[in-house]
Amino acid sequence: MSGVTAKRSTRVGINTLGVVIALIWIFPVYWMVNTAFLPMDKVRAQTPTFAPFGGDLSAFGRVLTPNFFNSMKLSLSVTLIVVAVALVFAFLSALAVSRFRFAGRKGFILMILVVQMIPAEALFISQYKMLQGWNLLNSIAGLSLVYVAAVLPFTVWMLRGFVDGIPADLEQAAMIDGCSRSKAFFKITFPLLAPGLVASGVYAFLQAWNEFTLATVVMSPSNQTLPLWLRGLAVVSNKAVDWPAVMAGAVLVAVPVIIFFMLVQGRMTSGLVSGAVKG
Repeated sequence: MSGVTAKRSTRVGINTLGVVIALIWIFPVYWMVNTAFLPMDKVRAQTPTFAPFGGDLSAFGRVLTPNFFNSMKLSLSVTLIVVAVALVFAFLSALAVSRFRFAGRKGFILMILVVQMIPAEALFISQYKMLQGWNLLNSIAGLSLVYVAAVLPFTVWMLRGFVDGIPADLEQAAMIDGCSRSKAFFKITFPLLAPGLVASGVYAFLQAWNEFTLATVVMSPSNQTLPLWLRGLAVVSNKAVDWPAVMAGAVLVAVPVIIFFMLVQGRMTSGLVSGAVKG
């Protein structure tokens, strides 16, 4: 076998393996969507139904209740607040630890790493008592506060890699050409940081949108985020679980995330490749 033939065979084998892995990865998503369209008798049948022929949208009608829209509004509010606040503070912190040399800088960077190693469950009691003392339990502000604290360390660490990758000489050259410091920053450095901000924003968005345990501690049963609302669909006492409705709810919860990814995927990919791996 010639060298060219061997390379082609290797490439075909790698591509085939990649396709198989992709199919295994996407099958649970397909099964979720498929089940959302099937009637209950087909879902409970011993023979699985792999295509939703003869299905309908009745499961979606059962979950599109006022509770769903209230939970959607709550999750969107909390997520947007967390992304905005986390990006502002992470951006300023990353600039500080990357551009300036000050006493305690290495200790601050080390503290960011240490904070990320603390299990979230270890902080539940202190966070609950803190929010209770501030009258922030069962509120958007309280939940947003603990989410920002949870995502901020990794966001700072990620953005620091992007800022390190942009030479400060670019700003200095712009200032020599007549730009002020602030104008040089916003004209030169800030556009180059856009991929990093997008990648960090995606991380904060996913953490806040999908978080479950902290919301269980902070929010009341009558004021639930989407993950808590979805859990409520699967926990039904004294009667069978409506799995098509559960899967329809999961599809509706995933839709905003898919839309968000479609909007930012180009920037996110370039951002993850260009700076996220820098220490």
